[in-house]
Amino acid sequence: MPFNPDLGPTVYAPAVDRYDSMPYRRCGRSGLKLPAISLGLWQNFGDDRPLRDSRAILRRAFDLGITHFDLANNYGPTYGSAEINFSRVLAEDLRPYRDELIISTKAGYDMWPGPYGEWGSRKYLLGSLDQSLKRMGLDYVDIFYSHRFDPDTPIEETMGALDAAVRQGKARYVGISSYSPQRTEEAARILRELGTPLLIHQPSYSMFNRWIEAGLLDVLDREGVGAIVFSPLAQGLLTDRYLHGVPDDSRVRRGNYFEEGMITEENLERSRALNEIAGRRGQTLAQLAVAWVLRDSRVTSALIGASSVHQLEQNVAAVGRLDFDPAVLDEIEAHAVDGGVNIWAESSNA
Repeated sequence: MPFNPDLGPTVYAPAVDRYDSMPYRRCGRSGLKLPAISLGLWQNFGDDRPLRDSRAILRRAFDLGITHFDLANNYGPTYGSAEINFSRVLAEDLRPYRDELIISTKAGYDMWPGPYGEWGSRKYLLGSLDQSLKRMGLDYVDIFYSHRFDPDTPIEETMGALDAAVRQGKARYVGISSYSPQRTEEAARILRELGTPLLIHQPSYSMFNRWIEAGLLDVLDREGVGAIVFSPLAQGLLTDRYLHGVPDDSRVRRGNYFEEGMITEENLERSRALNEIAGRRGQTLAQLAVAWVLRDSRVTSALIGASSVHQLEQNVAAVGRLDFDPAVLDEIEAHAVDGGVNIWAESSNA
């Protein structure tokens, strides 16, 4: 088999049994199903990591039945590099399977200098989508998101831009991320009136960040909108990574969207207690955390990241044990409390 030192083996054939083990859940009241676990490219797919590592993770994800790859315009570093690197793997490996894939991207946070490079204006959203499509070498994405609520732009303009993306053939579906229950209701109503139903909401959610239970899940259920939850591992707190201290190579040490102040003794005590529960279930703490967010049928998919093939395989194995006895849920409830890790609250509180 030919070998490229930068990319690895140049011939790829996906596993023939890739759809045998992954559950697929219907997204709200749409015709679309998503894998119970989706792969996010927020971390580990930019220019700071070897492309061959990213490629190995993406290949293995598809082999494991992950059909949904979630990006955003500014994922990197540098901004845009995750989409560029994904495009190389898509072109080399996954292009023949494009119709088996769900590819999503988002716009809302800072992307380029000046007054038109972030937030929710029509100019920014549609301009960003055009750039994302060019970087990924795509004619369309399956889902295009408004990445955060913009308090200074009429929500009608933001939703109108999402509707335009679908009508222009540049997106199949549209979504929103980190919108409050009230703003979600508004967005769903506007999009319904425009004729482009809101497909999905992407909020943060974990055992240490349960804000969506206070109204948002009810709104999504009522409106027929799916939910794909990100950061189900509380940025690593709900893994065994910090149970015995802060590793030198951790995101905390790199200052990568994770402040050391989040690693409180209270959070660690709860993580250790949850780790014991996971062990009794034959799971890792991370697997327990993923399974827990999927316990609610209103949650369509859990969005995870991965820094290695091994980590990906370990976390995807959570789908092998999604059932919970009521007594175990009650035990988890005592430790699944707010841990001060919701760094996206500014948008969802607007």
